[in-house]
Amino acid sequence: MLAESKRLENEINKLNKEIKKLPEGKFVCTKNGNSFKWFVSINNQLEYIPKKKKAYAEKLAIKRHFMSELDKFSKELRAIKYYLKHSSNDLYDSNSQLLFRPGYRDLLLPYFTPKDEVIEKWMNEPYEQNPKYPEQLTIKTTSGKMVRSKSEAFIDMMLYANKIPFRYECALDLGGTTYYPDYTIMHPRSGEIFYWEHFGMMDDSIYAGQAFSKLHTYSRYGIIPSINLITTYETGDNPLDLDAVQKIIEQYFM
Repeated sequence: MLAESKRLENEINKLNKEIKKLPEGKFVCTKNGNSFKWFVSINNQLEYIPKKKKAYAEKLAIKRHFMSELDKFSKELRAIKYYLKHSSNDLYDSNSQLLFRPGYRDLLLPYFTPKDEVIEKWMNEPYEQNPKYPEQLTIKTTSGKMVRSKSEAFIDMMLYANKIPFRYECALDLGGTTYYPDYTIMHPRSGEIFYWEHFGMMDDSIYAGQAFSKLHTYSRYGIIPSINLITTYETGDNPLDLDAVQKIIEQYFM
């Protein structure tokens, strides 16, 4: 993770240098029938870009791409630094990895899991996971799980860093239909079960409709948003905010 942190810092420095070379303002592209219109936003004022200034529009589009990459890399770097800050200083010492060695794990695990017997059992027992689209499980998290998106990896990491017991895509039967909430969480003090669904494509109307339908189903079975169901959302222009995730965890579990 230290090497990844250094890589991200280098990428961020490169992007900042490239962005400084490009024109002022934010590129805005809107659809007009079968064509597109270009605008530049400067100080919240939109100015139309005619097609004859295509080279100017291209530079602004490149800048917006670089800004998006910069935002993504910055969030990843913050996430890694947060994890490193809240981890043991000897995290990378070989002795600190004994819990992950097969010969030691069975012997040590009972001493390094939560003391509460119910939570300990819940954390260690196997559970049915979502069997659909296993090829999409491409991102390995700090907890060792494989998830489908960077936003899910952020949530996983923050739960893990705060020592909150959780399961990823654990089967949940509702009226004879099996659902797989992104996270099933056991409150570390009360043992109460919470669910966390992250909806990552809310700028897609079909996806958004499916998300609202799922929330309606959850509510019918007593899984209510802001009570025992946590929901987070993002769009292409509004990615998941890491600070918001931490505040949610503090609000519900700490």
